[in-house]
Amino acid sequence: MASLVQEVRNKQVVLKNYVVGFPKESDMEIRDSKITLKLPEDSNDSTSILLKNLYLSCDPYMRSRMSKHDRPTYVESFTPGTPITGYGVSKVLESRHPKYQKGDLVWGFTGWEEYTLITSSQQAQMFFKIEHKDVPLSYYTGILGMPGMTAYAGFYEVGVPKEGERVFVSAASGAVGQLVGQFAKLAGCYVVGSAGSKDKVDLLKNKFEFDEAFNYKEEEDLDAALKRCFPEGIDIYFENVGGKMLDAVLVNMRLHGRIPVCGLISQYNLVEPEGVHNLYCLISKRIRMEGFLVADYYHLYQKYLEMILPHIKEGKVSYVEDVAEGLESAPSALLGLFSGKNVGKQLVVIARE
Repeated sequence: MASLVQEVRNKQVVLKNYVVGFPKESDMEIRDSKITLKLPEDSNDSTSILLKNLYLSCDPYMRSRMSKHDRPTYVESFTPGTPITGYGVSKVLESRHPKYQKGDLVWGFTGWEEYTLITSSQQAQMFFKIEHKDVPLSYYTGILGMPGMTAYAGFYEVGVPKEGERVFVSAASGAVGQLVGQFAKLAGCYVVGSAGSKDKVDLLKNKFEFDEAFNYKEEEDLDAALKRCFPEGIDIYFENVGGKMLDAVLVNMRLHGRIPVCGLISQYNLVEPEGVHNLYCLISKRIRMEGFLVADYYHLYQKYLEMILPHIKEGKVSYVEDVAEGLESAPSALLGLFSGKNVGKQLVVIARE
């Protein structure tokens, strides 16, 4: 007699249609589906994994995936009518993959749903097994996950800091920026951050120990604000914003400065992106401006853990999270990134194991 297999509800966040301009919560919906908590019998490819999702990561790059693109991009658009996907922390319920066992905790690319079935080796390769469990599991959506690796790779590998250099970080209180600023201090640099509220500025100076910070919304002249903070110019600009901020930074860069380009969040919801007017500074000041993708640096993940875990445990690096409870809160949590509602790393709790 065949054993009974449990079928349960699987709540999902689904993109209804492609988005033009600023996204709305109504562009997404919460949908109930069903899933059997057992790997399909016909799945004999030795790679299938059944996951229970615990934490979801809200990240700015996801905005691009909500739109349809006429040209190839580094990450595919979401498919309307199907669950959104992104980084998250999950528990393995069943596995045929040799790398993962039942009960393992992993972080990687999963569905915005309660349970996700991984059926391809390519999908399975996008997970990291969590070995260090003496820190909050939620940290694997942030400081110990993709944003942490982004900050590490962008600052150290692309920015190549030297002790005593002057570092500017835009969107500095976010998931990546808060770490870049602290890495800069660890490297013996002078660091200034910009953010969008007084509370965030206070957080940068008092919690993360930036040397200085300013609220860009209160600055009538960004060039003047940067000259006030960097009278001798900027050596490294960790770029998260683009637009007017980038233009102001370019004229304040020092000779042979570096600009690791992590993101351009000011441009993501514009139908027509803003132009940049001061690119000639790249030539006259011999600036190296380089875009990067964190996926190109995941081979350094173990090296990063060896660096960051002792700093966390010794209290040398702090991390602030903005936690939304329940899958129903995921759409508003994601959209809050684009209006600056989040303070620190935005994540969504689905279940705590």
